[in-house]
Amino acid sequence: MTGMDRRDFLKLAGMAGVTAALGTSGCAPAASPAASPAASAIRYPQPLQQGDVIGVTAPSAGVGAQLEPRLTFCLDSLRRLGYKRRLGRCLLSDKIVSAPAAERADELTAMLLDDAVAAVFPPWGGELLIDIFPYLDFERLRKGTPKWLIGYSDLATFMLPYTVLTGIATMHGSDLLEAPIHPTAPSLAWWGDVARLPAGASFTQQAADLYQTHDVDWQKDPTATSFDRTEPVVWKCLGHEADPAHAITAKGRLIGGTLDVIGMLPGTSYGDLEGFVAAYAPEGLLFYLDNCDFNPAQYCRMLHHLRLAGWFRHATALLIGRTAAQDLREFTPRDALRDALGDLTIPVIYDMDIGHLPPQLMLVNGALATLSFSEVQRSLAQQLV
Repeated sequence: MTGMDRRDFLKLAGMAGVTAALGTSGCAPAASPAASPAASAIRYPQPLQQGDVIGVTAPSAGVGAQLEPRLTFCLDSLRRLGYKRRLGRCLLSDKIVSAPAAERADELTAMLLDDAVAAVFPPWGGELLIDIFPYLDFERLRKGTPKWLIGYSDLATFMLPYTVLTGIATMHGSDLLEAPIHPTAPSLAWWGDVARLPAGASFTQQAADLYQTHDVDWQKDPTATSFDRTEPVVWKCLGHEADPAHAITAKGRLIGGTLDVIGMLPGTSYGDLEGFVAAYAPEGLLFYLDNCDFNPAQYCRMLHHLRLAGWFRHATALLIGRTAAQDLREFTPRDALRDALGDLTIPVIYDMDIGHLPPQLMLVNGALATLSFSEVQRSLAQQLV
C-alpha cells in the first residue's frame, strides 16, 4: 500500500462510517444505506485474529508434488502472520481433482461448520468443483457460523451459490498460493487486511497501475512475493472508449466469478439470482465476471447465455476482468463483449483488475459496492453492510 501500512488500513477501515482509502486517493465517509424492510442482512464473518485457525482444503484440484514447495512457503506465511493451520486430507494430488467428490464435499462442509475454524483458504481453483454439488447441503451450511471463504477461479463455482443461498459473504480475489504477495499492487487491497475487517466497515480500491501478462511459475520461484507487473492497466467503458469525459457511478451488491465455471449455474437452483435479489439485494447487483480459458466465440456465447437466462436483469453495471484470450480470426474479445452486451442499458466496464491476469481487486460477494468511473477516478468502494 502507498503511504499506509496494514495497521493504518485496519485502524481506518474499522472506524464506524469511515471508508478506508487504499493508495493515495481518499474518500469521504459514506452514509449507510437504508435497509429494505423486505431484505435480509448479508452475514459477515468475524474479523480474523492472530491465533485463529485457517482451514486448508482443495475442493477442486489438489497441489501436485512439483508445487509442494510453494504450498509449504504459503503455509509458513500464514504461520508468520500468527495464524494456525489445519490441513485437510483433500489437498495433495497430481490428478485433476484432489479426492473423490463426496470426500471433497464432506471436508469443505466440515471446515465451514467447525466453529474452531475461522476461515477456509483453498490453495487454488481447478476444473471440476461442480461435481461436489450432489453432496452439499446448503440449508445446513446456511445455519453455520459465517467465516471467510477465500478464493477465485473454480472456487467461484461454490462461492457464488454459497453466498446466494446462505446470505454469507465470501471473498473473491486471492488463493492460498498467492497469499504471500503483499501488496499485489499499491492501490489494491490485500486479502489479509479485508479478512480482518469487522461488519460495518468499508474500504476503497483504485484501479491498479500495472498488470502481469503471464502465469506465475511457482515451480521456478516457490518463494515469490510479488507479481511481474509490466503492462499499464486501463479500465474501459464499452461503447465509450473514445470519450475520456464519459463518467458513470453505479451501486449494488457484488456477486460474480469466473465465467467459465459459473456459466454452468443458470437454470439450476445454485444460480438463483432472482431469489438472492429478493432476499438480500433490493439495491440491485454489481455483477462481475472474468474469462479464463474461452476463446472470443466461446466467451461471446456464454455471455449471451447468461443474458438469456436473465442473470443481468437486476444488474446496475457489469464489471468485466481482463482476458488473455487471443483473437479468433477477425473476432476479438472486445467484439465478444460488443456482440453480447453492447446494447445493454447499463454500463459495462471492462479490462478491470479481476481474474487470471493479476493483480486482482478483492471483491466481497454480498457487499454493497459503489463503482466510480471517470477520467480522474476509477475506483470500487465496498461496505460490509
